Order: sequence, then C-alpha cells, then structure tokens
Amino acid sequence: MTPVEGRDLYDDPRFHDGYRRLRATGAGINEALEIPAMARHLPAVQGASVVDLGCGTGALARRLADAGAAEVVAVDASRRMLANAEPHPRVRFIQADLESLSLPSGSADLVVSSMVLHYVADYPALVRRIADWLRPGGRLVFSQEHPICTAHRGMPGWLRTGEAEEGCHIGAGWVWPVDDYASEGPRTQHWILEGVGKHHRRTSTLIATLLGAGLDLTAIEEPTPDATALHTRPELAEHLRRPPILLLAARRREEP
Repeated sequence: MTPVEGRDLYDDPRFHDGYRRLRATGAGINEALEIPAMARHLPAVQGASVVDLGCGTGALARRLADAGAAEVVAVDASRRMLANAEPHPRVRFIQADLESLSLPSGSADLVVSSMVLHYVADYPALVRRIADWLRPGGRLVFSQEHPICTAHRGMPGWLRTGEAEEGCHIGAGWVWPVDDYASEGPRTQHWILEGVGKHHRRTSTLIATLLGAGLDLTAIEEPTPDATALHTRPELAEHLRRPPILLLAARRREEP
C-alpha cells in the first residue's frame, strides 16, 4: 500500500472528516498537552512577523495574531483545511507544500509548527530554509510526534500482553513497543485511515540538524498530563507511561 502523506492525506475526505471530528470533540491530545506546551515556549509576538508551517485551519495563527503579531503567514498544503480556515485581518493564508516552500531571507521573527514535521520527508532541507527565513535572534518553536511513537516500523500503538485487563490501556500488561529506533525513515500506521505515512527520526538527529543549521537549542519538552487534566480525562494517564509529543525550541544565532 502506498502511504498517504501531506496534502493528499488532509485532502482525503475520509481522513479530513475524521480529523475534524477528533478536534471538535477534544478527544485527542492537542488541547490537553500540545497547545499548553506550545504556549509555554512561544516568545512574545507583539509586532513580530510570524510563519506558521502546516497551519491547518489556522487556530494557532489566529492566536498569535490576537497576541499582537504584526502578520502571520499561515502555510498549509491542504486545500480542504484552508477552505475551513476562519479569516483574520493579520493572517495571510498560503497553500503550499512545505517541502518546496520559499520565503524571503530574514523575513521572520518567529517560525512555528504544530504536530506537522513528522510528515516532512526532507527535514534537514526544511530546517536550513527556516534558518534562512529567520532574522538574527529569531525563534523556531515546533512540536511533532515523539520519536518513541514513530520508531516501530508497524507503529502498532499499545499492545496487550496475556496479563492485561481487557479494555484498559494504562494498567499492567499493556506495553508500548519501541523497536528500530536507530533506523530512520518512512513509517506507516493506521490513524483514522490505513496507511498514513510519517517519517521517523531520532531525537538526537532532530536536535543536531537544528545546531548544524546555525540554530541554538533553547528548550526541549516532552509534555505530560497534569493533575487537572487527569481529573478531567483519566484516560490521559497512558501518556505518563510514554511521551506522545516532542517539543523543541531554537534561536538563530546573532550575526558576528
């Protein structure tokens, strides 16, 4: 089966409808884990020029514009996602593939990306372009699926052993398999659709690529649910057993 990736994935009506239902119900991890983590690491954006890579329907872009960004260039490859984006006077939506996106050098104070870069095949090339787009001192903040989650070639998710309790994914007997961690490259999994394509990279590769492009790492976080989130949604406790998200923040080095 040919993996379904990028624009083709989010423009597939079956995936698109399933994804919108997931976000509308708040059943995923975005609201509980990823959005609060991003907020902790985003710099002040008053008057800033911002680029949002893989903006989807523009929720993050609009939040940044509301926080005072002068302009947010919100980019996504999916026609369907952008068609559902709510307009904002300081958000400029662009349909483009991140693999080939070109922006002016030194045009951005901040580049953000929320749960997208694990879909990008050529991560080093994109990071080099991001470094070029950033002004000296500019920031990059992005989240992606944790490499522990993308490592196993089959990406099977939680597996039940003989001792596991039926229907319980957080107790004894349920395990998250980590295998083929050092073997980087394409992966496929069943997520809403069969054959969703992603790209696995080690954490060290993700960080070394940033450093090699002239960016200095400023933060690394593996968000987990706090007591309030666990009280509201006890099923989030499974994310205390393995991190679902990796968040990295970096800063472009100042010119000599």
